[in-house]
Amino acid sequence: MQFPDTLNKLAVAPSAKRAPVVPWTNSVYPQLKERPAMTVNKKQQLSPAEPGPWSEPFDGRLRAMIELARAAGSFTLDYFNDKSLTIDRKGDASPVTAADRGAERLFRQQLEQLYPHDAVLGEEFDERPGTSGFRWIVDPIDGTKSFICGVPLYSTLVGLQHEGRTIAGTIVIPALDEMIVAAQDLGAWHRKRHDQPWVPARVSECNDLSQATFVTSQVDTFPERGANHAYLALESAAYITRSWGDGYGYLLVATGRAEIMIDPIVNPWDVGAILPVIREAGGRFTDWSGNESIDAGDAFGTNGLLHDRVLDILTSQPSVAGQ
Repeated sequence: MQFPDTLNKLAVAPSAKRAPVVPWTNSVYPQLKERPAMTVNKKQQLSPAEPGPWSEPFDGRLRAMIELARAAGSFTLDYFNDKSLTIDRKGDASPVTAADRGAERLFRQQLEQLYPHDAVLGEEFDERPGTSGFRWIVDPIDGTKSFICGVPLYSTLVGLQHEGRTIAGTIVIPALDEMIVAAQDLGAWHRKRHDQPWVPARVSECNDLSQATFVTSQVDTFPERGANHAYLALESAAYITRSWGDGYGYLLVATGRAEIMIDPIVNPWDVGAILPVIREAGGRFTDWSGNESIDAGDAFGTNGLLHDRVLDILTSQPSVAGQ
């Protein structure tokens, strides 16, 4: 499969106004925390070679997904490592900041210009219904706790559904200048930095659990749902266990740097972008019942070869999990 030249044209150089350690600045936007709405023309072409498979399907929505996810991720960097950032608490006691709300608001404003009849589900604001058959799922900062602590492993996630099927997704790691995109039948593509070419993303070929890297977002969510035995069994069986979680953990699986990423408790916006990324990279993404779903409240992704073994452990009883 030849990667369309379209995505290689979508590289945005970091702004000279920003320190080199935070490269994800979109020069389209002024370096202000109150940004104006961006005017986007979904028919605009960046180069004569652009009308490739990533700009044509779904009336340009795949191209828009990449641009809007990048813009939202770039917005968060204005607040990253800002010691004066105010941290609020939502009804479930989870943290939220102006960066979370501002990035999602920017995404929604831009999307409204492009596809006003599409539905939107996001973490920070009420769901907007639509009539087009398309629904966008956005998590402006997946890993808000990491973001607050100045850890650069948080992500911006955007998924796209059509008639209920998740067809495309992207994971942006703004502070690392890293991105992965995927779409149904178009594969998964990874870029380590904005100035490097896109390359195919593929899961690893590891088929031995004892040689696998197991990552998760937060260990205490396993006992929270009565599955601490499963965590201990996987930790014991795997080669290495780390909490390189949230969207970044799934990116590691999709690029062959980890084999197992597990979330005992999730919301749809946490994994709406993840399913197509793992699937198109050659892996498997399911809930803890083995169904390909983003709505079950739990999820895990693997390189595929280890999926059934991991599923057996997740669904086993405490007396069996350690065997």
